[in-house]
Amino acid sequence: MSDHADAQPGIADINYSRFLNSVSAARQQSTMKSLGLLISKSPPSLINLCGGVPNSSTYPFKKASITMHDGSIIEIEEHLMKIALNYSLSQGVPDLVSWLKDLQIRVHNPPTVNYSPEKGQMELCITNGCLEGLSKVFEMLVSPGDNILVSDPVFEGALRVLKPLGCNIIGVPSDNQGIIPRALKEVLSKWRPEDVRKPESRSPKFLYTVPTGGNPIGMTLSTERKKAIYQIAREYDFLIVEDDPYFYLQFTKVMTLQLLYQWGHDGFLEHTDRVAEFYRLQRDAILLSADRWLTGLAEWQCPHAGMFLWIKIKNIKDTENLILEKALKKEVIFAPGNCYTIDKSKPCPYVRAAFSSCSPEQIDQGIQRLAMAIREEITSGEEINGFTEENDCSQ
Repeated sequence: MSDHADAQPGIADINYSRFLNSVSAARQQSTMKSLGLLISKSPPSLINLCGGVPNSSTYPFKKASITMHDGSIIEIEEHLMKIALNYSLSQGVPDLVSWLKDLQIRVHNPPTVNYSPEKGQMELCITNGCLEGLSKVFEMLVSPGDNILVSDPVFEGALRVLKPLGCNIIGVPSDNQGIIPRALKEVLSKWRPEDVRKPESRSPKFLYTVPTGGNPIGMTLSTERKKAIYQIAREYDFLIVEDDPYFYLQFTKVMTLQLLYQWGHDGFLEHTDRVAEFYRLQRDAILLSADRWLTGLAEWQCPHAGMFLWIKIKNIKDTENLILEKALKKEVIFAPGNCYTIDKSKPCPYVRAAFSSCSPEQIDQGIQRLAMAIREEITSGEEINGFTEENDCSQ
């Protein structure tokens, strides 16, 4: 780390406003939204003739009962049902937002929790899934012509949101430990750290990545690489947009799962450990099937989180025809690798296998059908290379 990088400001000193595009910078706070926040903190005796909200007495649902997998029952009483069905604050239902904030603090303990609002205190907004969240972030930051960094290969949904914004998407090579810091530095070498804050530098605004069980390759960023990437981000003054849906689907990393038992009164946290174990068994099933049917035909690496196995098919330059023609005729479907590449015109020898929802028997049959399709696709007489060390799952 250079002296210049060490001199970079801390998180609380970052000028986040400089990353906003002109549309976001022009937005003004809504008076009605501010009043809504004020009303939410007022006593029940407040007579509200301000908000244009539906009358809860007209709702068709009065209460609900939800039976959990373990047999326990969650009752949603009438007053909670009225809250859930009515308009709420933009961030989400206050009680739910508060619960989720508490969860983030206990699991991640972000330093921004103790910052002042002016310095970037941690906030939380509930969205309708990751794509809505990514859309909000990208549309807030990206202007046409901006340079944006993404891990390569990258989640296909993120590409669909980014490309219409007219930005230049720059891929940063990844391996089974995630983004390669050395490769990130090489990509950034066309800019000088001392110039990145100048508007004319056009240096990248942010790096997008899925750090745990990454979609599609199943990689997980090691702690060492996270630290290295963070230091590079400080040096070149760009944001990191971390999309982490598979955090609770880690199979071998110690992480915080050991702490979940002391929070057993929170059913969600107690449930998390069981879910991770289920997906680990699914992962083991597809690895067993890959060993059985794909040895000599393909290469893969053991994913330690998430729901995907990234398979490189040998002696086939591009898998689109293999998957959409031959494999489909055998009644099995995978995701062709070019779904996750920035330049879809380039051939890609990979396929993504999702092991989340099929039974072990279906997984085994599907991998067998893939092997049959590969053999049909490969020109007769071509040499099939042997099994490689990359299939090792002992890490």
